[in-house]
Amino acid sequence: MDSVRQGLRSGDIEKDVYERLSCAECEEELDTKNDPDEIGTVRACPECGAEWKKVG
Repeated sequence: MDSVRQGLRSGDIEKDVYERLSCAECEEELDTKNDPDEIGTVRACPECGAEWKKVG
């Protein structure tokens, strides 16, 4: 699983003017998954299921 920053650099994720993240392939806004047992947040595309981890 790549980080959100790596996804933005590679073009897998796009950011709009309101700082919302969306999947470049599906053009769907990413959902947020928070697991209380892990550090960080997982951002996932509801359409294709791709996931990126946001640390910090």
